[in-house]
Amino acid sequence: MNKIISFPHLGNYYHPISKLLKNLTRETVRIAPPITKKTLEIGAKYSPDTVCIPFKYNLGNFIESLNQGANILFTAGGGCRYRYYAEVTETILRDLGYNFKFYKLIKKDKIKLKETYYIFKEINPKLTYTNFLHKIIFTFIYIFYMDEIDKIIRKNIGFEKTKGSHEKLQKQMFKDFNNTNSICKLTYLYKKYKRKFKKITINKPKNCLKVGIIGELYTNMEPFANYDLEKELAKEKIEIKRFTNLSYLLWQKKILLPHMKRNVKYYCKYMLGADGLDNIYRTLYLSKKKYDGIIHIKPFGCTPEITAIPIIQKICEKEKTPIIFLSYDEESATTGIETRLEAFKDLITIRRENNAKSIPRN
Repeated sequence: MNKIISFPHLGNYYHPISKLLKNLTRETVRIAPPITKKTLEIGAKYSPDTVCIPFKYNLGNFIESLNQGANILFTAGGGCRYRYYAEVTETILRDLGYNFKFYKLIKKDKIKLKETYYIFKEINPKLTYTNFLHKIIFTFIYIFYMDEIDKIIRKNIGFEKTKGSHEKLQKQMFKDFNNTNSICKLTYLYKKYKRKFKKITINKPKNCLKVGIIGELYTNMEPFANYDLEKELAKEKIEIKRFTNLSYLLWQKKILLPHMKRNVKYYCKYMLGADGLDNIYRTLYLSKKKYDGIIHIKPFGCTPEITAIPIIQKICEKEKTPIIFLSYDEESATTGIETRLEAFKDLITIRRENNAKSIPRN
């Protein structure tokens, strides 16, 4: 039987992930269909009522992949309740009658290289440890470069003179990134596209509105899960700062965590799970930098974020920073989210206009 590998979507990260799986297994990698309303309907139909919406998106993605012939599934794991979701997902899929191999890459919130190597060795007996390490390093660098380009895009996409310039160039960048397995060539391409993105003509005022996005990691990184929040803000000529990306989750968080703990100890003495403490730190950061507003997004019922919200509210009240909380589930209506965003944009615009002098910001 032919081996066909698949995995759930998470923003544009399917590019480096599918490339990694293909390089390590030498088998067919079938990317799950793009997330749609149907994906959520399928996932919600077979999910327990109490699980958060990222579980439902992932389950829907798995079912769509299995229906298209996939027989080997990969998932991550770790963080909050997500560390238990792999086992629950596998049980549901087997109860539905699917036959497949299921691999979880992150156990006890850690990626253990040796264990991960043996997973791929099982699929591809010819895989050497040296080649495995090279592909892992290549993928980490790929992810870092795409995250750095994303930062440039968020700062400028709302002000591009020719609509669609950033997205068009980004698609070409992914095409070129995917056509190389050389770290040197990848670095060359990153520098090349970084220059190209900075050359895109923009019409950006010096003191534009700036908004920071914080909250749960999946709804931050998957555009469909947050109803294309960043695109909606860009349409309103707002510069966006988003902290959560795969680079942060894979290695930067571990480095930054002691610094964040020290800076939030007045408000939070303990870890809250997932990115709860991180978002308290980010609220302080954005408030001190005088951002015009903060948008906190999460799935309905996300326990770490629910725990962090009262502290975040307290900081915003003290620093007089406008904030809006958006919670998503399968019943969330696009119109309701759009209406709240419009009201929030009006609020921060009026607040800016009422200030006699503009406050210096980074």
